[in-house]
Amino acid sequence: MAGNTSTPGATVVSRALALLSAFDTAHRHLTLSDMARRADLPTPTAYRLAGELVRGGMLVRRPSGEYVIGRRLWDLGLLAPLQSGLREIASPFLNDLHAATLATVHLAVRDRTQALYVDRLSGRASVPVVSTAGSRLPLHATGVGKVLLAHAPERMQEQVLGDLSRMTPYTITQRSLLCGQLARVRRDGYAITEEEMTLGACSVAVPVHRSAAGGEVVAAIGVVVPTLKRHRPPLVAALQVAAQGIGRSLEELR
Repeated sequence: MAGNTSTPGATVVSRALALLSAFDTAHRHLTLSDMARRADLPTPTAYRLAGELVRGGMLVRRPSGEYVIGRRLWDLGLLAPLQSGLREIASPFLNDLHAATLATVHLAVRDRTQALYVDRLSGRASVPVVSTAGSRLPLHATGVGKVLLAHAPERMQEQVLGDLSRMTPYTITQRSLLCGQLARVRRDGYAITEEEMTLGACSVAVPVHRSAAGGEVVAAIGVVVPTLKRHRPPLVAALQVAAQGIGRSLEELR
């Protein structure tokens, strides 16, 4: 939620950005009063800016009176290098991984203290999955998130470790226990979760390095399955093959 946007010094652009930032994965449909409150704007100001954003295609006002993000904003987002570059490069490898595992496949990057899901391919098994392309989920409760957190700067790790919210009864919220898991992620090259984000869903994920030979971790790929009791080794192997292919393609672009 943006703050201090109702102060006299706030620019029109900052107020419009605050209004757009009122939307997130938990608030996809907002009334005008909700937008104004979350953006810390006077309702008349929110009404005027929302009208301009609707005319520009950035927002859509539904017959119910609620506002949702418009197609124009989505189109612009697809032009970002994160979307048009990494997602395009990873696409054939994610499709191969999806065909081999029949599981839900994720591609994610770290966005400060959250995992931003750049792409998702739905699996055939009826496993509860809360992620969507463009959504953000906690780093400490997701497979791809743990991979990204394990390779994040120490300052960012400390920020996440200081606020370990519980998503399910199985979410790891003990700092020492999670630190041990992150050390194993760096040692073993993969992360797992067992019903830590959603009941009935387990995940395994591996890092994507900037090149096939290693280097900076730029993303993580993972799969979501009902259980990891029997199929963890082949899933890890399939993920690593895909990650190496993505890293090799990233290296060729340099």
